Formats: sequence, structure tokens, C-alpha cells
Amino acid sequence: MSYWIKVNYDHREYVIDLDRLSTFTHGPNGKITFWLPDSTIPIIINRQSDPDGYQRVVNYIQKLSARSPSGFWITFSYERHDYILDLNKISSFCHYPNQRLTFWLPDSSMPIIISEQKYPEIYHKIIDYIEQKTGYLLT
Repeated sequence: MSYWIKVNYDHREYVIDLDRLSTFTHGPNGKITFWLPDSTIPIIINRQSDPDGYQRVVNYIQKLSARSPSGFWITFSYERHDYILDLNKISSFCHYPNQRLTFWLPDSSMPIIISEQKYPEIYHKIIDYIEQKTGYLLT
């Protein structure tokens, strides 16, 4: 199933299938960021620059809470942003002896570093996901 929308960003129109996206971030300033599939191009929208596109993305994100379209979506706060992320689209995780976990956002080169001390709930959700999906127990 596809969920196509049109958004205006940087004086251009983009037609995007939201079902192909793997990560959304929402900052304290109300901006929503996502990365175009198969590229590292971020699209940043807000209510003022593209009210219709912004509302369509917000509606889609709200639907992710109710259903999980072919993925394992999680929501967490990290460095003053809220992230909505499909763990099934993460292709590698790096676990450190000091209980830190690093992964890279799909279609972006941005690393997310989660420590058990600072983010215990999301850390354990991801560790459980890794064990469930791969059979590997990270200690």
C-alpha cells in the first residue's frame, strides 16, 4: 500500500510515498524532518512553509501509532527531538561494553547513540528487538 503526498520544500515540489520512509523527527520548534528514500536528502517542513503537506505528514505519523505497516515502529526522545523510527529498516547495530548502543538512521548518515543510563526504556526495547529478530543476545 502506498501513501503518496505532495510537499513543498526549498522552492521545489516533492511527491513522496510516506510508506517508504523509515524515520521522522519532530523538533521543539514544530518542524518535521524526514529523509527521502535511497538518498541522504532531508526534507524539513513546518506549518508555516507548507500547511497542507505538514498536516498530511502529521496525520500519517498519528496513523503509525495505531498500526504498524510492515515494520516495528518505535517512538523516543533523543537530543531534544522526538523520533519515530521503523527498526526493521535499521541494518546494523553496534553494542559497546559500557551499555551503549549505536545505529545509523536509514537514508541518513546520522548516528543515534543510546546509553542504558540515559535512555533505559528505549535501550531495552532495541536490545529486545535485536534478540527477537536476530537471535543474538547483546550483553
